[in-house]
Amino acid sequence: MCGRYSLALRLAQVRQMLQDDDMSVDDAPDDEGDSAPRQSYNFAPGYHGVVYRADVPDWGAGPRSRRTNTSDEIDAGEHAEGGVGDDASEPQSVKYKLQSMKWGLIPFWTKRNPDYGSMMKTINCRDDSLAQSGGMWSSMKARKRCVVVAQGFYEWLKKDGGREKIPHFVKRKDGKLMCFAGLWDVVQYENDEQKTYTYTIITTDSNKQLSFLHDRMPVILENGSENIRTWLDPKRHEWSKELQALLKPFDGELDVYPVSKDVGKVGNNSPTFIIPINSKENKSNIANFFAKGSAKQQNAKKEQPQLEVKKEEGFVAEDSAEIKKENKARAGVKREAEDETADEEPPKKMSATTSLMASKSPSPRKGGRSKISATSNGTKSPSKAKQPGTQKITKFFANSS
Repeated sequence: MCGRYSLALRLAQVRQMLQDDDMSVDDAPDDEGDSAPRQSYNFAPGYHGVVYRADVPDWGAGPRSRRTNTSDEIDAGEHAEGGVGDDASEPQSVKYKLQSMKWGLIPFWTKRNPDYGSMMKTINCRDDSLAQSGGMWSSMKARKRCVVVAQGFYEWLKKDGGREKIPHFVKRKDGKLMCFAGLWDVVQYENDEQKTYTYTIITTDSNKQLSFLHDRMPVILENGSENIRTWLDPKRHEWSKELQALLKPFDGELDVYPVSKDVGKVGNNSPTFIIPINSKENKSNIANFFAKGSAKQQNAKKEQPQLEVKKEEGFVAEDSAEIKKENKARAGVKREAEDETADEEPPKKMSATTSLMASKSPSPRKGGRSKISATSNGTKSPSKAKQPGTQKITKFFANSS
């Protein structure tokens, strides 16, 4: 089945890519506005997608018919071979258009807007169901065939008995748009003047490349091929074996790879959803984050420049042992220089003890003598009798130095 696909391109880009594949576009809505389709990397049922079809009336290809509950019947007096419209005299040139439609086909006879569950039942149409006569698809398969445009689609690989589901993205190897075979219809509900256009995607058996992933895949028609023109030909307004034969597995080359599990939640939208989970371009992969960090460290080590010592600057490139010896020698020279300068007069710095004792002055004796100033040395301290064998403490420290 096909329950999720990607189309994040503007309508102008889609139009140009189709025209490059020899698929003419005579009419298309604007990129923005109410009629513009949705752009999403996680396109889900109920979204408005891009449909490519022949420009035929709302009743489809061929003559206008009288509609019943489940089928179309040609009105009496109308020609069975009416070409594009209901008048055989109209010109037979076919014009093609791009149109925004809602994914999940709602038949024209529906009277009320169905719920989401009912719509989900018609997002896909099996190719073998079209081979049978009658049924709900009978009018659409004959008169309302279309092509659903996508960049690629998602499918989930089931592991451990279905407990784990790994999403995979499938796209064309040549990078072109995917053209799914589809059916469309238009409905107008009771008491509603607005028309609602809807579509479904036809599925078939998986090809050999996708058989490991799922047993079903969308019918992919080759862009600009004769098969696409046959499928959309409004002159073919009756189902035939030739049309049925177009519904077969794709025989071209596809790219298939696992992607982020975040695509499983409807509403999530990111360009990383169509990038391989193990790709270096996928920034959301935490393994790539750490791999980039280790790679940067390795590159930094490799790119670390080698420092070369120039001889003219007085340095010689030697091994580490010689450098150590030289450093030891230089260290010895430095100590010798300090010894030589030991005889010189050192800076006059007073030790803490000296400064403390120098700042103290003998207490003034009791009496009428004047006090010694705390900020001036002009006043002499009282003289004391010199005793033999004693020296001033400042002289003692001066001699010791």
